[in-house]
Amino acid sequence: MNETFRLGRIAGIRVGVNASVLVIVAIIAAGLALGRFPLVLPGRSGLAYAAAALVAAAAFLASLLAHELAHAVVARRNGVEVEGITLWLLGGVARLRGGARTPGAEFRIAGVGPLTSLVLGGLAMAAAVLARVAGAGGLPVAVLDYLAVINVSLALFNLVPAAPLDGGRLLRALLWWRRGDPWSSAVTASRAGRFFGFALVALGALQLVTGRGLGGLWLGLIGLFLVNAATAEEQQARASARLGGLPVGRVMSGPVLTADPDQPVDRFLYEVALAHRFSTYPLVGPGGALVGLVTLNRLRSVPASARATTRLRDVACPPSEVPTARPEEPLLDLLGRMEGCSDGRAVVLDGGRVVGVVSPSDVTRTLQLADLAAAGRYPGAGGGADVARVPGPGPG
Repeated sequence: MNETFRLGRIAGIRVGVNASVLVIVAIIAAGLALGRFPLVLPGRSGLAYAAAALVAAAAFLASLLAHELAHAVVARRNGVEVEGITLWLLGGVARLRGGARTPGAEFRIAGVGPLTSLVLGGLAMAAAVLARVAGAGGLPVAVLDYLAVINVSLALFNLVPAAPLDGGRLLRALLWWRRGDPWSSAVTASRAGRFFGFALVALGALQLVTGRGLGGLWLGLIGLFLVNAATAEEQQARASARLGGLPVGRVMSGPVLTADPDQPVDRFLYEVALAHRFSTYPLVGPGGALVGLVTLNRLRSVPASARATTRLRDVACPPSEVPTARPEEPLLDLLGRMEGCSDGRAVVLDGGRVVGVVSPSDVTRTLQLADLAAAGRYPGAGGGADVARVPGPGPG
């Protein structure tokens, strides 16, 4: 679901499109131009049907964008950082960094999407009715009818109480409010999502057997996506429950071996990297401030012939793109930021000074300790925030 090209920003939120969105545009346009429109309004030219179908498909994408923008705007107002929005094959996704901090915020963020689609569907329906009252008709009104139906259908489908649909988020918010536990609530919503996904797959297979090929294939594809997404969300919720309450300082590796940003790559490899087992090296300036981050993976991309003339800062992840955290910050707040050019690493700062690094191996080690504690095989250790971090070999 990564963006293939960027459309720009709306309300300060980055909007992109994945190339797979062309498939859904083609499917919608073909279905309208060759099926729905000739059926409800026979006698028009093929060009007229095609033009109306393309307008309807574009308007539907705009409706999807409005749905996701509503999620993103409300999320930002509730203190959740928004990375951007991407339209893709199966609709759209608003990429949020972190989750809601209260069940009320979760409910508002999830509920505003279907509400937006219902409002858009109602507006399209009202416009179609007014057009008919005024004596208008033809393909423009047919386009409005389609937009009314598709937006209301989108809202109702998203309200199914099954993660990762909006209805699943609403279910999680309600269970969270009743139970006081966001993670068990997320597991329940994810299991409902997996059940619903398998039901769609079964329904799609039945339609394939009975000769409704394209519809069954589409249902099966959506069902498989829901099963995979719900399974991933359940795994994430279980992992988050085990990490809940842990501060970054209890997970990070340290002390950290820092590097001079102006050191040539070849000297660094022979004098530093080959002499240690670390794979992550923060770059610090003369005053000790973080000026970048290099990993062995980034150094590997430098050709051997260029290593003598290439400085570490030339291949480093710039400081603006390096995830950073304070030792007392909750680990769960950091995890959503550990992506991008830093190869999944984050730098821990205390008063502007580099004191540690958090890597995927650090998180994995902490999860393993939590599992051992939960199974009673680690005497003296507790779960969640009570898991003591075993010092690792250093920044990984």
